[in-house]
Amino acid sequence: MAAAAPPAKSRKHRHHQRARARGWWTKLVEFDVAKLFARRRPPGEERTVFVNTDLPPDALNAKGKLEKKHMFATNQVLTSKYTIITFLPRNLLEQFRRIANVFFAAIAILQFFPRFSTISPGLVVLPLIVVLALAAIKDGYEDIKRHQSDRVVNYSQTHVLAGGEYSNRNGSEAKSKTFVRGLPRVLRRRSKARPTPDSAAEQLEKPAATLLETALPKPEPVSTPSSSASSDATPREDDDNFNPDSGDAYWKPTIWEDIRVGDVVRVADNESFPADIVICATSEEENVAYVETKNLDGETNLKSRHAVPELAHLRSAAMCADPKNSFKINAERPTENMYKLNAAVETQDGQQHAIDIQTVLLRGTVLRNTKWIIGIVLYTGTDTKIVLNSGDPPSKRSKVERQMNPQVFINLAILGIIAVVCAIVESILERKGSTRGEYWFIGDDTPTDNPSINGLITFGNALITFQNVVPISLYISIEFVRTCQALWIYFDFDLWYQKTDSPALARSWNLSDDLGQIEYIFSDKTGTLTQNVMIFRQCSVGGRAYKGDSTLDDKHEGRHSMEASAVSARSLHNRSRSQLETMPEEHELQPIEGVAQAEGTAGHFKDSGLDHDLKDAADSTSEHARMLNGFFSCIALCHSALTAVDPETHKITYKAQSPDEAALVQAAADVGFVFLGREREVLRIQTPFESGEPQEWELLEMLDFTSARKRMSVIVRRMDDEGRIVLFSKGADNVIFERLAPGKEDLKNITEGHLEDFANDGLRTLCLAYKIIQPAEYEAWAERYHEATVALDDRDQKIDAVSEEIEKDLRLLGATAIEDRLQDGVPEAIAELKRAGIKVWVATGDKLETAIAIGYSTYLIARDSNLIIIRDGRPYGEASSTYEQLRKAVEQFFPTDGILDIPEVQPDHEATDDGSPPRPSSRRSISSSGYSHIVGEGNGERPGGFVLVVDGASLSQAFRDDEIFTQELLLELATRCEGVICCRVSPLQKAQMVTLVRDGLDVMTLAIGDGANDVSMIQAAHVGVGITGEEGLQAVNSSDYAVAQFRFLTRLLFVHGHWSYYRNGNMIVNFFYKNIVCIGVLFWFQIYCQWSTTYVFDYTYLLLWNVFWTIAPVIAIGLFDRLIDDDILTGIPELYRFGREQKWFGFKLFSVYMFDAVYQSAIIFFFINYTYDTTTARHDGYQVNMYEFSNVMVIVCVMAVSAFNGLNTHAWTWWVVFAVTIGPLLIWAFLGIYSLIAPGWFLTWSYGNSYFLFRAAYFWFGIMLAFVLALAPRYVAKAVKAMYFPNDLDVLRAVRKSQPDRDILNDPQIGGHWNNLYKLQYQSQHSVSSIPPTRPAAPGTGRPSQRSLIGSRTDMATGMRSSTRIGFQHDFEEGGYAMQRMATNLSERRIQQLRGDTESGPVSRRFSIRKSIRKRMPGLSHS
Repeated sequence: MAAAAPPAKSRKHRHHQRARARGWWTKLVEFDVAKLFARRRPPGEERTVFVNTDLPPDALNAKGKLEKKHMFATNQVLTSKYTIITFLPRNLLEQFRRIANVFFAAIAILQFFPRFSTISPGLVVLPLIVVLALAAIKDGYEDIKRHQSDRVVNYSQTHVLAGGEYSNRNGSEAKSKTFVRGLPRVLRRRSKARPTPDSAAEQLEKPAATLLETALPKPEPVSTPSSSASSDATPREDDDNFNPDSGDAYWKPTIWEDIRVGDVVRVADNESFPADIVICATSEEENVAYVETKNLDGETNLKSRHAVPELAHLRSAAMCADPKNSFKINAERPTENMYKLNAAVETQDGQQHAIDIQTVLLRGTVLRNTKWIIGIVLYTGTDTKIVLNSGDPPSKRSKVERQMNPQVFINLAILGIIAVVCAIVESILERKGSTRGEYWFIGDDTPTDNPSINGLITFGNALITFQNVVPISLYISIEFVRTCQALWIYFDFDLWYQKTDSPALARSWNLSDDLGQIEYIFSDKTGTLTQNVMIFRQCSVGGRAYKGDSTLDDKHEGRHSMEASAVSARSLHNRSRSQLETMPEEHELQPIEGVAQAEGTAGHFKDSGLDHDLKDAADSTSEHARMLNGFFSCIALCHSALTAVDPETHKITYKAQSPDEAALVQAAADVGFVFLGREREVLRIQTPFESGEPQEWELLEMLDFTSARKRMSVIVRRMDDEGRIVLFSKGADNVIFERLAPGKEDLKNITEGHLEDFANDGLRTLCLAYKIIQPAEYEAWAERYHEATVALDDRDQKIDAVSEEIEKDLRLLGATAIEDRLQDGVPEAIAELKRAGIKVWVATGDKLETAIAIGYSTYLIARDSNLIIIRDGRPYGEASSTYEQLRKAVEQFFPTDGILDIPEVQPDHEATDDGSPPRPSSRRSISSSGYSHIVGEGNGERPGGFVLVVDGASLSQAFRDDEIFTQELLLELATRCEGVICCRVSPLQKAQMVTLVRDGLDVMTLAIGDGANDVSMIQAAHVGVGITGEEGLQAVNSSDYAVAQFRFLTRLLFVHGHWSYYRNGNMIVNFFYKNIVCIGVLFWFQIYCQWSTTYVFDYTYLLLWNVFWTIAPVIAIGLFDRLIDDDILTGIPELYRFGREQKWFGFKLFSVYMFDAVYQSAIIFFFINYTYDTTTARHDGYQVNMYEFSNVMVIVCVMAVSAFNGLNTHAWTWWVVFAVTIGPLLIWAFLGIYSLIAPGWFLTWSYGNSYFLFRAAYFWFGIMLAFVLALAPRYVAKAVKAMYFPNDLDVLRAVRKSQPDRDILNDPQIGGHWNNLYKLQYQSQHSVSSIPPTRPAAPGTGRPSQRSLIGSRTDMATGMRSSTRIGFQHDFEEGGYAMQRMATNLSERRIQQLRGDTESGPVSRRFSIRKSIRKRMPGLSHS
């Protein structure tokens, strides 16, 4: 059922009207100080990079300096906000965004004039200086940490070509110094062009880590490759020169910030790339390089890149430095698009050769499975794509602080009104009184006396007298409380991750209350929700399920490790430098001693039942024996994994493009089907059925995985006497089932039942199938496939069509079930966040299927959720545009919400003449267009609601400046869904999604991630949380809070956020209240002093009001108060709604407290005033002195304020008792001591007051009665609310207080009520077995299919609806260079076969290799 949403039109319309009618006040409030100081360099222009060649003559201007277009950005990247010079002005500007600070400064300046001075001007300005200094110290400390992390990155090292005749002649801007960065360019010293190298190499000798704390990561040292000789004639890394004393070109260790455009760099395996680099050569065969891009785009699978063919000969320092190897690189201007790059190499002969994103390695990615690469630096620093996708460090303020500004403004307005009233009334009364010669006017008959001028002076005096209406101590208190709240988070051991000894850290101390108001959470996937670790858990083979032994140790090495004598290292395959460690010649024949744990996997698969069946199958030709052989042979052959042998342990390690593929190959090896490696098109596997030579299979074709095909197939030929040709295929269950041959219905039903079990366990599944192909059939098909691969028009469509021809009539082998191991507690955490009413959106760079699979495993997507998929969006007006897909989704699933009636979601040209949007014509044509039978009955009314899945291509269109209406429609649709998953998104798009929701809905947002690709998203959200994981500290360094696990987010929000928001909101309104009480008493006295702004009581009491008398209770509220205990807050997440709905701070609550303060001040003043206005209270008969009865007012005020703060405190600890009582005790003591000070010491107006006050009944009864009358309304109101109108918190608090031993969380009448309601909903949405079947199953049909109970999946790009099983994932790089090269090799071989048929005989025999096999493997038959 569609989620409830506020009226679409009113919400969005109001927002856009505000945006369009921005006044000066809105611009002032939203003024961003950072824009004044963030001198972010704009992206560079189109560039030409010169390598081993001089710059053209026109590169220099008339002064001999390089032209701007030849000056490139430095590789220094800075994320800090301040420098030594800019710290003071920028920090002061940020702090003076607070209206109160401006007011305090004005009052301090005013009191420097003698006419307005009350005490020493130096003492007046001291509190303001303290406030500004404390905030500046905190901001400076936070920025020092940023400087330290910047230094770690900028001082990382890599190897750069130097020495010999080589020099880099390209220009580079000067590096920024931390004490001048951010100054306007006109104030900077002009940077000189640097057309020559050797910029700052001498800094390498300086200790880079001297300023770093041990908690920060150190740059990994650059290892120098071995210098052992190699028999390869081609120059290799072992022959390269790293010796600076050789006199020849060598590889010089250089810090990242000194790398310049045009430098030749050498990056080794597992090192990060310091800049955007064009690949010249790699250690791999065919110059392939494998990179890990999860820091950049979030994708976990390895990407293959390749060298520019025309530069592939640059394989050593000597070759790179040779002047004969000169060329130029022409490149487009830097852009943030991470999937596109246009450049070209211009060689000496003038020929242009293309460079694209496949030949470039981007900064932020990591080299994997490749010994080394050599490349040319193309973009540096702020011109790199990862930096262009990030933003400047924002200056964040909490929502409570932003809401305080209007309240402060109201108080200032009240102060202004009071001052104006005092000035006008005093001036009028003076003018009237002076004409009558009143005796209290002094000097009114002098020529300089002017009542109007005196009125202005009274106005200034009133501002000083009533200045406490906006207390400066409030800001000091808030900063102190927030600092302590950061410590509470740090010392919370429930947020401490013992495995890594990582506490939770509050890096920004001023956002603690925002944690209690979060409405939307944006999360990264890899490293945040998942561990990126795959475990092969279960499988179904031939209708028999193997669920693994429950006692399996993750470190188990597998029973079927190969015997040491079975296969030697030489018999593995002729390993290329890319996949295998270089092994000394004496070790080359050492035996392989097993299979090591593959990277990205955990544990080994072991099942005692499977072991028994495999033993029986070795001597059997039964149906199940053939199934077992075919199943694990399919896993061992149908993949693109590579092998490597550890030279120390002599174990095979699998290097796969994705962890799930590695887990499959690893599982096959665990049961005895060991993939030994590939030599171009020859695959070798060792099976448990053969103890001799391994099986060899010739790879004939590989039909690659794509998002549309959802399957991968290989066609292989057994290289034995039979030469059997087999097609192995694996893919999504619905895709494989559609292509099965008729028959074997029992096997299909049983396997489908196993798939349901796997899916219910949260596992991700693949189905496996095979097909025997006759040689003649294959030859005919191969001819058609070859023609499709070389077609010039519609090549992809033709390849898919021909592939469909061969991938049919398959025979089912079984299914696999892999666990994508989540971070601990992720599903439970997401479930609790959803219970709290927080919407969780996932933004990831992974492919659509991977993102959906994670959505299911984390329970972000329920089993019966309806998926709305928006993908491959195009610009408006084209077919399958993003706008049209969104519009169709709205028409189909939310036709009655009136979304399309909102003017903002309609393209401008579709509006009618009267300005109203037309009735969409497509809405009337739904039934005729065939959607009704595609979508199905009841779609949109399922209990799982809707989940929107949108890809990066569609978001790119939505965020275009000319498609604002698409953006608005996306927002309207997304807010009506239970969750949103954004896949294939760039870092910039993540930030744009956060900004869209943050500004479009005016809601509180939180972003959480762990990698560099999450920095923009973290900075864009109101609160950014970084995961201290394995991705480095880029996200943590840019975050406001850091936790070790996603699951800690619940406690951070539900407990610390809940408490901090309530504490801070309650503290602030109580702070305003207590000062208004004091100011109110002063104001009421103006009626009796002719509005002369005279203090009713001694100024000393006013001076100490916010220092001693009333400060402790509000501080105690901010530090120790709590509405309810933490175990209840975490056990009943629904209680978070009080903060999410902003119940504890706002204008309404502020108004109530202000009214309370005005009432109490009036009661205290008038009651005491009229009490003492009767018969004198003094025993000597004299009239009471003003400072006598006013002291009674002060004491009542302090007692009433302290008690009032106590009434508003719910957790009475000894600290709170102390804070509430310390103020009254101090003022009583001060009253007695202060009145004893004789005039001989210094002049006071209270000498002897206690002598008269303590003897008078008026004093004691006045205090008691005024105290009771002042607090009675608040006390009665709280009592009535608690007894007759309690909320959930009141009930739970009362139960905990009266029955502390009661199990509130599981009590069926209290906490169990919420838990039971949630469990019913949770089970209905997440368990297929809990949903009754639509009709009873017929007898004897076995387990019924429950596909109809799975939520729908509607692809708006095609209009098709399906119900794919939740677990499918096959994470491959689509169209990667490695797969392209493999396909090219197969195609070239095919051409050679066709050309050699007449000379070499039948093709089917040419590639057969005779092997002596001790025991024949049970064959795959046609049956």
